[in-house]
Amino acid sequence: MLQESILVNPISQLLREEAAPACSNWNSQNKLWSTLAEIGEFLHVPATQAMVRENVMFQHIYFKAGQRIHTLGQAFDSLFLVNSGFIKTVLFDEFGNEQVLNFPMKGDVLGIDSIHTGQHISEAIALSDCDIILLPFKAITTLSHTHDQLAHAMFGLMSKELARQQMRLSIHGAASAEARVAKFLLSLSERFFLMGYSKSTFNLRMTRNDIGSYLGLTLETVSRTLSAINELGLISVSQRRICINDAEALKNLRKLPSNKLKTKLTECFQTSNINSWGLAPALN
Repeated sequence: MLQESILVNPISQLLREEAAPACSNWNSQNKLWSTLAEIGEFLHVPATQAMVRENVMFQHIYFKAGQRIHTLGQAFDSLFLVNSGFIKTVLFDEFGNEQVLNFPMKGDVLGIDSIHTGQHISEAIALSDCDIILLPFKAITTLSHTHDQLAHAMFGLMSKELARQQMRLSIHGAASAEARVAKFLLSLSERFFLMGYSKSTFNLRMTRNDIGSYLGLTLETVSRTLSAINELGLISVSQRRICINDAEALKNLRKLPSNKLKTKLTECFQTSNINSWGLAPALN
């Protein structure tokens, strides 16, 4: 842990000046810091000797579930790297209604969409206790000029954010609520897998109301759809715990089958005749 009285070089000075919290939700207790090499490792950038020699530190900030990491209109000066925890980013309309934009997780960066405006255009709210690493934008830009791999990693983060927005548009383009929910569950499954967790079993950190806002569906529709897919046997639902039983059938799901076909499919699953899920394309 670095003592605050130590200023090791001009960039470190810049990091410390920009790390000063501008929001009342910042937690100044139990401060922890990461080196540039550790940030690089987290971003899958091989640590070079030059990175190891950089005496710069990046501050970890801790948020409790329900706290805002940044607010709409707040001045932009830093990116927020999610070290652990789950978050939702939201917009509010003129009536105060919330629109969920995304669900950032470990390895994601918040604030990229605010670089061009100089202020945050959305709000980020912690869904669980979170460890966020503060990346002062001026400092990280300066470091990227001398560390090519770091620059590539930052471009990669921006590219990933664009790809995620395209995925959201793809989900919204699905014609039915069933297809939207299925695509959403599969995308979560893939994200958990990339973080090193189970691809088939995970907990939903967001509420069903959050899911509905993200998918453009009502709370009732989300609940009804999850129950119907659970009844089919494609997934198992226990409160917020989701188990994906047949990812391929879930991928092919376009709309719920008729009650007659639903009964046949359920019987196939219950008798463990998994190959019978060749019927899944018939759900189109």
